[in-house]
Amino acid sequence: MRYRERSDSVQTVDISPLIDMVFILLIFFMVSTTFVKDMKLDLDRPSASTSEQASTKAIRLYIDNSGETWLDGQPIRVWVIQSKLRDMLQGAASQSVLVVTDNNVPAGKLVEVVDQARRAGAADVGVATVEEAGAG
Repeated sequence: MRYRERSDSVQTVDISPLIDMVFILLIFFMVSTTFVKDMKLDLDRPSASTSEQASTKAIRLYIDNSGETWLDGQPIRVWVIQSKLRDMLQGAASQSVLVVTDNNVPAGKLVEVVDQARRAGAADVGVATVEEAGAG
């Protein structure tokens, strides 16, 4: 018995390597993207004419209009800032800290927080202004 070979064979394109590559790129961008966690605090930030753009990798400390300090989305006491920041700075790529504060926060409170950040080992401590942190 003789069989005839089929001449109309179906050509298919294997897209499995393409799907693998898309997932690898997706994972790469998810891991390498830095997300800036901006808290939803109602702050009236101070303005400055000599402000510079802050690094997006800077660790952000927040002081709201009632004087409460916030770090990593959690309220934190001033005396705990130093130890918590030291731990965070050891694993961070940037040794910068940005203090985002309300315009009505007393200068003494701001200096106290900046001092704690410097004692934690931050190489660069800045204060966010309207221009660099946005008006909202």
